[in-house]
Amino acid sequence: MKLGVLRNGGNNEEVEVKTPVIIAWNNGKSRMVGDFRSLNTYTIKNRYFIPRINETLNQLSKTRFITSMDALKGFHHNVLRPHARKLMGIIAHCGVYEYFRMPFGIENVPSHYQRMMNTLSPHEVSEGGLIIYIDEIIIGSENWHLNLERLQVVLEKILQVNMKISL
Repeated sequence: MKLGVLRNGGNNEEVEVKTPVIIAWNNGKSRMVGDFRSLNTYTIKNRYFIPRINETLNQLSKTRFITSMDALKGFHHNVLRPHARKLMGIIAHCGVYEYFRMPFGIENVPSHYQRMMNTLSPHEVSEGGLIIYIDEIIIGSENWHLNLERLQVVLEKILQVNMKISL
């Protein structure tokens, strides 16, 4: 709730409630996510091109310098429409909550997010020097100077859309 991802669901009858699932990582951190499998069975699939790993590695093999960035809490950059929020509620011991931002576990989220991230691709960098793989932004260059130039262009675009990244 502190991050603005979840909001109080208000009237329990208005929100379709899912059971939360806790995912634990090796580093001791955990994340609560909704179990949206039932919603996904009714979802019309929205396919969008996501780069293939072998093509990405092939493209990177032709570069000498690589800069990699990760969009922090990537999916959560997108605010859900009000009607979608009502389909994505979770119940906890202290009440019903609805997702205000795009959660993990929804069928079309990776495709939607890839489409959104591709709009960040500046033309002068995307000509062989930029790979966007969902929330990963990878810049490849033949020399250090070109890598810094491409990095500056990409960072300016990221600042324009107020995205947070980790290097």
